[in-house]
Amino acid sequence: MMEKFSEKCYPVFERATNDYHATDDVDAPVRNPYGEKSLEFYLYLKNWIDAVQWHLEDIIRDPGIDPAEALEIKRRIDKSNQDRTDLVELVDSYFLDLYGDVEVLPDAGINTESPAWAVDRLSILALKIYHMRQEARRADVAAEHVSACERKLSVLLEQKDDLSLALDCLLDDIGGGRKYMKVYRQMKMYNDPSLNPVLYGKK
Repeated sequence: MMEKFSEKCYPVFERATNDYHATDDVDAPVRNPYGEKSLEFYLYLKNWIDAVQWHLEDIIRDPGIDPAEALEIKRRIDKSNQDRTDLVELVDSYFLDLYGDVEVLPDAGINTESPAWAVDRLSILALKIYHMRQEARRADVAAEHVSACERKLSVLLEQKDDLSLALDCLLDDIGGGRKYMKVYRQMKMYNDPSLNPVLYGKK
């Protein structure tokens, strides 16, 4: 039986999540164990970026944070969002190449999102599951907190199964010509000096 794509990528996300939390340091260097420019390399990097951004988002919400530090972190988050988008588009390019020779059926439909954006959501889910599991294992909180987190974890695990199935079904439909891919490159105007009025207005 052919391996489903979700079964290929989710363990990579789990490995990256676990590797990040070995140090739990937003400045820790990435030690990607996969061959450079392989699909697994990019999936690992994608989840690592997501993990760092997750923790930057936690840090910036500290009510006592120094405003200058908060601004620096906000700019790191902006860059992280751009890096994340670039990686999603790279993974979509992989799928476009993979299914480039598929004969699209006359009645083929299009999906609301490209496969790589579903992969992006699966990466975020891996982080949600990790952190909710940690919360459910805490010994320093009331039983009600643990119980609530266990219920949320159960929902997240169900969501992971549903999203994995939906992703695999989408790829199966694309591979069979029943759906076709159309990728709209993200046009983040705020990062572009020629499109952000605050930036080009300073010239």
